[in-house]
Amino acid sequence: MEFLEDGSNAFRKLRKSYGLFTNVRSVILVKGNKELKDLKERIGYYGEDLVLAITDLGLGTCWVGGTFDKDELIVDGSEELVCVVLVGKVAAPSLTEKMIRSATHRNGKSMAERIISDQPLPQWVQNGMKAALLAPSAKNTQKAMFKYQNNILSAQIADDYSMDLIDLGIAKKHFEIETGGTFEFGNGGVFRLS
Repeated sequence: MEFLEDGSNAFRKLRKSYGLFTNVRSVILVKGNKELKDLKERIGYYGEDLVLAITDLGLGTCWVGGTFDKDELIVDGSEELVCVVLVGKVAAPSLTEKMIRSATHRNGKSMAERIISDQPLPQWVQNGMKAALLAPSAKNTQKAMFKYQNNILSAQIADDYSMDLIDLGIAKKHFEIETGGTFEFGNGGVFRLS
């Protein structure tokens, strides 16, 4: 990850950002070695640690995957720029922003819609799921799914959209923060309770 004090050029062209972001200045380039296994999931997982720390400081953040001009941001040839995180003070939303937010942010999914289980969920799984339900996801789709069968918990995602594996990493991170255990990396990675 790399902090860029002025990444505004990547958001100047209306065709890329659709006017959703105004006065963009500080940007974190979320990137990694193209050859790293589970790169996108790791970016979501470790990036969410950074995002949560920044929000604890009272700043606003926003994961951005496709609505910016990647050509304006330079990365090393061995690296892949996966997404960016915007950082700054949040202004009061305009009427247009309120309408867009209302149209794109429906109520989140229920726990029952996000976990498959063949047995009653122990309290630690319920607590972890409550945290995972709060995790941000691309377009608020909340596609990361959890499975608790034969006393084994795993997490997976369909992976049919560019941000899906990032969302999986973010959801796993939220689950872990609440429960204290750790997930294996990988789509379908198993959870180990500490």
